[in-house]
Amino acid sequence: MKRTGMVVALTCVAALALTACAPRDGGTPDVDADSTLVDSLPAGTEPVEEVTWAIVEGEPATLSPASSANLIIPNLCDNLLSLQPDFSVQPGIAESAEFVDPVTFVIELRDDVRFWDGTPVTADDVVYSLRQSMNPASQWYSAFALVVPDPAAGIVATGPHEVTVHFIAPDTTFRDALAGQGGAVMQKAYGDSAGDALGTADGGLMCTGPYKLDKGGWKPGSEIVTTANEDYWGGAPLVKKMTYTFVSDSSTLTTALTQGDIDGAFNVPPASRAAFEGEGAGALTVGHSTASYSFGPASATGAGANPKIRQALSMAIDREQYLKTVVNGLGYVQKTVVGPFSFSAMDEASVYQDAYDALATPKVDIEGAKKLVEESGEDVSTPLVVAVPAGAKEFQQTAAIIQSAGAEIGLKIEIDEKQASDFGAMFYDPSQREGIDFVATQGYLETPGVLGYPSLFVLPAEAGGIFNWSGYDDAAVTQHMMAARSATDPKTAADEFVAAQEVFAPDMLQITLAGTYQLTYLNRDLTGVTTSVAVYSSPWALHLGGKR
Repeated sequence: MKRTGMVVALTCVAALALTACAPRDGGTPDVDADSTLVDSLPAGTEPVEEVTWAIVEGEPATLSPASSANLIIPNLCDNLLSLQPDFSVQPGIAESAEFVDPVTFVIELRDDVRFWDGTPVTADDVVYSLRQSMNPASQWYSAFALVVPDPAAGIVATGPHEVTVHFIAPDTTFRDALAGQGGAVMQKAYGDSAGDALGTADGGLMCTGPYKLDKGGWKPGSEIVTTANEDYWGGAPLVKKMTYTFVSDSSTLTTALTQGDIDGAFNVPPASRAAFEGEGAGALTVGHSTASYSFGPASATGAGANPKIRQALSMAIDREQYLKTVVNGLGYVQKTVVGPFSFSAMDEASVYQDAYDALATPKVDIEGAKKLVEESGEDVSTPLVVAVPAGAKEFQQTAAIIQSAGAEIGLKIEIDEKQASDFGAMFYDPSQREGIDFVATQGYLETPGVLGYPSLFVLPAEAGGIFNWSGYDDAAVTQHMMAARSATDPKTAADEFVAAQEVFAPDMLQITLAGTYQLTYLNRDLTGVTTSVAVYSSPWALHLGGKR
């Protein structure tokens, strides 16, 4: 789970050969009458020499899976478990990964997986990788919050191909988390040698994925070129070379895609819908997603940290107008950070749905918002600053809408457009958030379950609240969230989460503006774009292949 500006399509693949993919029923409102939600695209059947793919979020700071989340890493580094397009979890590098008792988790590795250099994956490599993700500085730390804190005791090799993880309490979220990037596997020897340079253009990395990063493949400021791993344990990719280019400006991206200069991209700008649906080089695909546009506090001080100010801003924004002007009809009003699609296939889905339905639907109430601003006791003479990524039209429009809504209720809002590297740095470096009151972004649920995403904002940092920048601390919320995480039966877990949601949803730790669909643009010369994930905001494996 991550807060960035990314989304993914519901597409279907396993090891570059398309598998059956059942549509998911319910959970997300239907897209408008002019579009159809697509569950999968045709499988690639013939080799392709090269595909150029746009990374709309800009150039990543690193390709180390423990330190970043971007669309390139999943093609380089496999996870222990594999997230399928129907949001189910299947074996990956691990042939099994299960709790053998409430606080002991055993991972059994396949014996045929090798790194790019031909060396086999061992238990020591997995221990090394999981400990990297368990580091509090890692954005995947929340997945390991209940692991015994001493790494030497919490995560240990118990055989050449076996790893055992010990917990301080039962954790029903851990297994699914291994299907996300927190379960990515790197080679220990390479990581030890690279040190702090691991994942950089100079340091490189060593993983097991379908594509490999050769020395010199990353040309900073220009592109990242990856080549097919012909010995990939899941089968050689059809595309021989994947070149990633960085295009964050919406207009530039739209032109390059529709003219065929770039073969495809995830999270294409909804404002360009007409161009994408026109007579261009490719076609727009609309799929399910757990993504949503939102903005939230970036500091524990100042007016942005005051829930009454957040509630007031929420009441001042017209969501229906937001859908028309920003999302271009490709979205829907979402009541809180965890939308229905996230739990539509879970046990006790009706419990979650009933609780969601009981939440208040956001409505415009300017007078009520003004009253909340007055009741907040905040000095509103100082402008509030909202940070957005530069070049992305939908975020520029989002910031303008926040600014306009603030003006209606007596709040001055300033917009800080940050370049991709600076915007991304805010999520890892507290100094980059100085002087920022709100961050506008897209968020999503990375792996199955309802707990992962809200935990990032509502729990203390030591319990996994790595994006709890406002210092939110509600004892009841923490108790119910942790009880839901440790519950051994689905009904208790659902009831505990609902109890927490009843408290944190009105506090607006994230002011959700709209749920969105996955928008993918793909050159018509390619038969399919497929991912090992399907219904959330980042394709953790991008497998392309085939000509028509």
